This record gives sequence, C-alpha cells and structure tokens, in this order.
Amino acid sequence: MRYFLHLAYDGTRFHGWQVQPNTLTVQQELDRCLSQVLRQPVYTVGSGRTDTGVHASHQVAHFDADLPPTLDEATILYRLNRALPPDIAVRRLHTVPDKAHARFDAEARTYEYFVRLIPDPFGVNQSLYLDRAPDVTAMNTAAAYLIGSRDFTSFSKVKGGENHYICVCYEAGWHSIPGGLVFRIRANRFVRGMVRLVVGTLLSVGRGKLTPEEFGHILHTQSRIAASGAAVAKGLFLSRVEYPSELVAAEEPTGMPYFVPTS
Repeated sequence: MRYFLHLAYDGTRFHGWQVQPNTLTVQQELDRCLSQVLRQPVYTVGSGRTDTGVHASHQVAHFDADLPPTLDEATILYRLNRALPPDIAVRRLHTVPDKAHARFDAEARTYEYFVRLIPDPFGVNQSLYLDRAPDVTAMNTAAAYLIGSRDFTSFSKVKGGENHYICVCYEAGWHSIPGGLVFRIRANRFVRGMVRLVVGTLLSVGRGKLTPEEFGHILHTQSRIAASGAAVAKGLFLSRVEYPSELVAAEEPTGMPYFVPTS
C-alpha cells in the first residue's frame, strides 16, 4: 500500500531534506522513525528537496508499507510524532493509488520567505532581519516580471543538475505581515536555488541597488552572474504542495509556518 505523509520541520539543524552520507537530514530521520514505528524498512520520497537550513510548513512524502489492519492512521501519526525529534512533526497520513508520486504528481508548490523589520529573538532562525525597510513597491514591480512561463537560468545554481530551467510562475509578490514582510511565490516547479536567488536580487531592488527594469533584464538575459547573491536559507519555507483532487481529500494542511514575525 502506498501512503502520502504530510509533515513540517524546522530545518535549522538539518543539512537539507535528502539523505546524504555522514550528515543529518530530514529524510534520514523520517525514514528511521517510520521504520521503527512500522517495524519494517521504510524509504520515503519527498515532493522536493529543501536545502540546508530551509524549513517546511508543508512537505509531502510518499512511502510503501504493509500495515496490519489493527494499526490505524491516527495511531501511526501519534507514535511517529513521539519517535521523531521535536523539530519534525507529521500532520496527516492517507492512502493513495499505488502509482501516486509525491514529486511527479505535484501540480504546484508555494515557497514563502520571511523578513522581519523589528528585532525579535524568537525569529532569529526563521527569518532574515533587516534594520531598514526596503522599497516594497519597487520589489513588487520587479516581481511582476516573474509571472508566466519563464526561463530561470539567471536564478539557478550553476551545478543544479536540471534538464531545463523553464518554470511557470503563477504568483510572486511581497506582502506585509505583523512585524515584517513575506515574499510568496507559487509555480509548477522550481530549479535548485531559485527562490533564494530571486529573493536576494529582489532585495537589491528594495535597497535601490537595482531598478525593477534591471531585474527584468537579468531574468530575460539568462545570466547567472548578473543576479545578486542568494538570501540566507533561514528565512525560507516550503509552505504548500498541491496535488490533483483525487490524490488528496478536502482536508489539506494550510501551510502555516511555525514562525510568523510579530509586532
């Protein structure tokens, strides 16, 4: 039987999602605890890879397992949350068709990047602190260039291992929240390093180092060296993964992060 598992995690102490030798990752801990709770080897496949220090308020993984009929999904979630470290939490578990795939069946993903504009000791590991407010209007003018089917070569890591860099971006913009700002971007797919490079370059617009038109030129010329440096990982959350309705029931995680800057 194949299952979808919805989870959240604080990525501060993890070297990203994907299992790697001699380092701690979210997938490694999840597989270890699932195997312990279900008393059988379990290997998960995530909807996407988050980098070192990046968080997720809604990640989805699938796995295959044979469960006894006496072990229901609520009990599995309870036992799994007790076994997992406190910076990983599972939210929901449900069966899916045998060929359902957490990565390839995802129709859209949303990332959010949090910026706090007031000092907040509780947000140190979940947001970027700026001591001066950026020009939000200019950043949103620049972000509008991202909407549509675009080649994101300019905002990708050089060794990303991608077959192509075309992504269809449905939403991209900055929004005010208590104590700060959040940048929200939704697309059908993301190339490696894309969101942090976009945010870093948009913040250059917000600081007056680039104009919105120059940002658009960087996007369209597909020149990596013209983009600004990547924003730090700690402000970034994978906040929502969307699937066809037949793979998920009406109850879907809201994608709310653990941290929201407060005034």
